[in-house]
Amino acid sequence: MLSKFRNATDKARKLVIEHRNCSLAFILCFRNHINMVEQHSSSSKVQALYELCKKTYTPSGAPSSSSAIQKLCSLLDTIGPDDVGLKEENRDDRGHGLLGLNRLSSVARWAQPITYVDVYECDSFTMCIFCFPTSSVIPLHDHPSMTVFSKVLYGSLHVKAYDWVEPACYSKNKGPGYPTVRLAKLTVDKILTAPCETSVLYPKRGGNLHCFTAVSPCAVLDILTPPYRENAGRKCTYYHDYPFTTFSRGNGAEIDDEKIDEHAWLAEIDTPDDLYMRQGDYTGPAVQV
Repeated sequence: MLSKFRNATDKARKLVIEHRNCSLAFILCFRNHINMVEQHSSSSKVQALYELCKKTYTPSGAPSSSSAIQKLCSLLDTIGPDDVGLKEENRDDRGHGLLGLNRLSSVARWAQPITYVDVYECDSFTMCIFCFPTSSVIPLHDHPSMTVFSKVLYGSLHVKAYDWVEPACYSKNKGPGYPTVRLAKLTVDKILTAPCETSVLYPKRGGNLHCFTAVSPCAVLDILTPPYRENAGRKCTYYHDYPFTTFSRGNGAEIDDEKIDEHAWLAEIDTPDDLYMRQGDYTGPAVQV
């Protein structure tokens, strides 16, 4: 009798263990399914972004169709940090996000560099991400003959942007040692906080020369079309902006007093020494080419 009881107990124990194993296998399978669904959903957005850009843009630049630009803005407006691999629990104040880093030994330990990440690049467009620690700055720079879409993924970013005054207006040189300066009009001076709409700058309007300053840890998804190509005349040039009253008005610089604050003189400068930027690894959904 005891032996039959023990056998029955052993069978019951085995059934319980098998049930637990089946339950655990089901839970793991369910979790994997959820992860695959989430990955597919994110991949669909990144993939859709790539496919729309590939369909819309050529190496010659942006299309003339405003509807094509609106379609891209509408898609970018739906993209959040999770869609490109930036998980909330891993966003920090070092500009890293969830992105793996290739550390540069030349950067001092105390520095908190901006992390630049390539998502995809071809002759027609570049998709990339910038992760900013608080107070980090990308200095004033231009985008010659380019259209740029910028989507703040998380955090707050101050944007200051200019367009050249046309026809070109240069200040009279004060003498040796003074830079050559050109007149520009301030077009954007505001803080963008996620979630917000996509910003667009064009070759001659919309703030083609801009400066980014991180108000808080933040990240920006950029699409540049066509990409920077120095051999094609699209070199990134940095500038310093001077108040309008710093230099003489020069030829054609007739600005009403109430609009003086809306204008500045821009002088070309070398790449700033304090621009700390390093390469990060993209860990979001892969682009299927």
